[in-house]
Amino acid sequence: MKAVHKAPVGSRRRFDIWGFLIHVALVIISLICFLPYLHVVAKSFSEDAYVIANKVFLWPRGFSLEAYAKIFADASILKSLYVSVIVTVLFTVLGMVVTICAAYPLSRRQLKGRSTLTFIFLFTMYFSGGIIPEYMLINSLGMLDTLWALILPLAFSAYNLLILKTTFTHSVPVSLEESARIDGAGHFRILTSIVLPLSKPIIATLSLFYAVGRWNAYQDALFYIKHNVDLRPLQLKLYYLVVQASESFQLEATEVTLSNPEVLKASVVVFATIPIICIYPFVQKYFVQGTMLGAVKE
Repeated sequence: MKAVHKAPVGSRRRFDIWGFLIHVALVIISLICFLPYLHVVAKSFSEDAYVIANKVFLWPRGFSLEAYAKIFADASILKSLYVSVIVTVLFTVLGMVVTICAAYPLSRRQLKGRSTLTFIFLFTMYFSGGIIPEYMLINSLGMLDTLWALILPLAFSAYNLLILKTTFTHSVPVSLEESARIDGAGHFRILTSIVLPLSKPIIATLSLFYAVGRWNAYQDALFYIKHNVDLRPLQLKLYYLVVQASESFQLEATEVTLSNPEVLKASVVVFATIPIICIYPFVQKYFVQGTMLGAVKE
């Protein structure tokens, strides 16, 4: 007969109360982030009567595509979408080029005065000229009603610069850089062949920051794009669409067939966030790595 060995009491898996509480907290936080968006999606596909009566929560009531039909009824909506895509792509590329070109020299220890230069960039995060001086500057440069007014002013972020500088400083071994210098590599070759390939996660993360920030912004377009309607980005176009619907609803509230602005707002939110939602899964694998790399203090 084979002897039956009992497992030691200490080897039994114990219930981890802290692990359970952490999982519960993560589930609650995830639901807090996800349920409001699901509520907006449900409102966008619901009929006006159910939304006005506050009967729509997490599932559409009286399925309707009327709000989306009103969005696409405007022939210029696709043109605004095209403008937003062009501006976002140019803004992201230019922002990353400028940030990389500034972060690399500041991360090199042989650069004299790099601490002073870093402080100057840090100073701009806490103090700025304000909206009126910025508008006067854009006007004096002749960039009003041009795409450059949406690209150049915000194409550089001191916060992203400091994150990228810290990553360049700690993620690239000094011995690897010294070996490249012995082989005759210059700064440009070291940057393109060594530093950037080792920094793909943080570069993807900062590119996502730039793209999402530019895609969601509409305040600068509201100030700088006044007369040239063809240059209005998608966010500004949808903003005017919602404002127009709200004013019409207040003036003609007696009409039963009039669309509720709340439904239109919900459909606008869904329509504007779909492109970002489609792009995010492709950079998600770099996102966590990039944020952790930039979390190291110098």
